[in-house]
Amino acid sequence: MIKSYQKELALIYENIRIEEQKKLEIRRKEIEEKHPEILEFDNLIQKKSLNLTLSILKGISEGELKNIKEEITDLRFKKYEALVAKGYDPEYLTLKYQCSKCKDQGYIGNKRCSCYKKKLIDLYYKDSDLKDTLKTNNFNNLDLSLFPNYKISDDKYTPRRNIENIVKYFKEEFIPNFNNIDENILFYGNSGTGKTFLSCCIAKELLDSGHLVVYRTIDELIKNLREIIFENNQELEDLLINCDFLIIDDLGAEQITDFSTTEFFNLLNKKLLKKKKMLVSTNLSLSDISKTYTERISSRLLGNFKLYKFYSEDIRIQLNLKKR
Repeated sequence: MIKSYQKELALIYENIRIEEQKKLEIRRKEIEEKHPEILEFDNLIQKKSLNLTLSILKGISEGELKNIKEEITDLRFKKYEALVAKGYDPEYLTLKYQCSKCKDQGYIGNKRCSCYKKKLIDLYYKDSDLKDTLKTNNFNNLDLSLFPNYKISDDKYTPRRNIENIVKYFKEEFIPNFNNIDENILFYGNSGTGKTFLSCCIAKELLDSGHLVVYRTIDELIKNLREIIFENNQELEDLLINCDFLIIDDLGAEQITDFSTTEFFNLLNKKLLKKKKMLVSTNLSLSDISKTYTERISSRLLGNFKLYKFYSEDIRIQLNLKKR
């Protein structure tokens, strides 16, 4: 996991503990003002509990320890009884935890609590740049009926059968076995054939299972690479290089320059060497990729990526017509 997330999560848990402690102090102040006799029970319990700890360290007899424990139990019972009599929850003067399993520490022993994973996923969503998009662009909203069930080209399958095959692979093979698959993906085909939508579907499933997915259009990526080079943004570089899955959308729409070519190649190469998976989508044909990019880039895209061709009538136009 990227180090900055560990620090951020540690701060989140610290803030949760501080917040709950403040809430307890507010509750104690309320009881002190309205029912001081109840707070006196609570103060006595704290003193007795401290004495119990000191007594254990001193090594007093079992009988004496038993007596102190019974006194504490009796005081707690009286406190609970008094709180309930005044209309309060019996645990009103007890420190509360947002997660009772780990007591807002994030860990149970040396293992991460389930709440830690949830908070980590929330941070991943924030950095993915996909949080709002994935509310609609997900497998639940994938409408395969929009793809024609008849041939529109010389390709082997109808557009619908083709997309069904692709979706089946990602749902049944790639996503469930993500940690064990060393595979980069290239989606190519005409505009409006479902490449970006399916990329988002995959991203959501991986994010929800606790993987760090980052989405960038090629223009956004080039801007990020400029920031890394010219502003020495090491955190951004760490995010792009070490994320579990980098999605680069709309390859071929950027302005091709010496900088973009060089730095895009460097990014591809670093991620391939580190075996950090990528999904690249483009409206370019395979031959256009070879013509548009240097041999070093096209060789990696066509040689190190599993290729998926998308073809259909423009889905965006069909959706627009459906709305009308």
